[in-house]
Amino acid sequence: MSYLSTLSSAYAEIFLLVMASSILIVDLFVTNPNKTLTYILVQLTLLSCALITVTTHEPGVVHLFNNMFVDDLMSDVLKLLSYLTVSMVLVYSRSYLILRGLFTGEFMVLTLFALLGMMVMISATHFITLYIGLELLSLSLYAMVALQRDSATATEAAMKYFILGALASGLLLYGMSMLYGATGTLGVAAVSDAIKHGVENKALLVFGLVFMVAGLAFKLGAVPFHMWVPDVYHGAPTAVTMLIGSAPKLAVFAFVMRILVDGLQPLVMDWSRMLAILAVLSMAIGNITAIAQTNLKRMLAYSTIAHMGFLLLGILSGGIDGYSSAMFYVVIYVLMSLGGFGMIMLLSREGFEADMLNDFKGLNQRSPWLAFMMLILMFSMAGVPPTAGFYAKLSVLQAAVGAGHIPLAVMAVLFSLIGAFYYLRIVKLMYFDHPETHVPISIQPDNGLLISINGLAILALGIMPSTLITVCAVAVQKSLMLH
Repeated sequence: MSYLSTLSSAYAEIFLLVMASSILIVDLFVTNPNKTLTYILVQLTLLSCALITVTTHEPGVVHLFNNMFVDDLMSDVLKLLSYLTVSMVLVYSRSYLILRGLFTGEFMVLTLFALLGMMVMISATHFITLYIGLELLSLSLYAMVALQRDSATATEAAMKYFILGALASGLLLYGMSMLYGATGTLGVAAVSDAIKHGVENKALLVFGLVFMVAGLAFKLGAVPFHMWVPDVYHGAPTAVTMLIGSAPKLAVFAFVMRILVDGLQPLVMDWSRMLAILAVLSMAIGNITAIAQTNLKRMLAYSTIAHMGFLLLGILSGGIDGYSSAMFYVVIYVLMSLGGFGMIMLLSREGFEADMLNDFKGLNQRSPWLAFMMLILMFSMAGVPPTAGFYAKLSVLQAAVGAGHIPLAVMAVLFSLIGAFYYLRIVKLMYFDHPETHVPISIQPDNGLLISINGLAILALGIMPSTLITVCAVAVQKSLMLH
């Protein structure tokens, strides 16, 4: 009985695996081309996972599977946010994918397997479990990018993503093997204890750390390991781009926290310097290169690189303030990313992708409400008050200044000012230019409702951010304090 009660912490993962496998079989018998039954089953699965995660939450920290998996407050909060994000991705994507013949059972099942990979990453406390979760997520995403088989750009993007992703996985594995060689263990907490007690081969340990940070930077899309981001974002179908640019960022945040903060905390002086270089380069190259883009998906890709720089700035600041501000930042970034790519899909129609900046010209004349939602999203990404993006940037900068990283904070502000240009350019196009087409915008009621909730949530979280900030701070504090 005690074993089953302990196992309850992993019920959500077990249920998701069973449902994903079942939906794969059920979908074979669904003849409706719109895949309505499959879609409803997937949404019910996500809702059930959320209920299981809430009802099986235990106070404190529960370790299971020989300390390879953990259930704590941070993991539960991130999992709930992941379910919500994936559910929103499916709502946004549905009509867009149906028009292109891509709304298939494979798309939805791969999405569920990618989510399972994220959940394993979020709860993993052992290098092997972390790697299994990462590969399950990565392999699902590679396949999803290549789903549009008749598109040369999608196939090219999938190849680049696969090859560079495999290289990143190799770097991570190499780093893990070096850490194992130096410490004699693969458990995250055990690695931390071994380093504290001193290791014989310090050089091997530092080499392992370098490879680990390089692998993590690849997965985050931080400079100089960012080469895949613009090509994959541009080449993949927008629905897949939205998935890659949103939910996995929550999992990668947990991944970085488990490895660097829980496992390699004794080497904080070494890895924080490396993260500082990655953060500055990401903010600089991301913001400056985005100015030259005429394709909105590529622009948002470079914007992602800059945002990951801010995320790393929060993590390298250390302490509860730094980690909780990074968690708050990644949650707000995911919301903004969903809205940005959602807007591209809402304005797209059959045979037409609204992914060029010029497609947003005169949007206010065609649909004032959608233009207002896009204005909120762009203001938030630029960090203009009173949006949530402003508060996210402010909390990271406060943590950086509090940790004594004043030069880094100053550079972050300067690069944010540069970045404001390309966000505000879209606002200028929407409100001050004449539309290039007068084709009426027709969107499904569920999509219209979701983009409205998404935009207004970003505004509301900017005006009243305290609840989410408190949740992030408590989640980080409780999970780190007890490890």
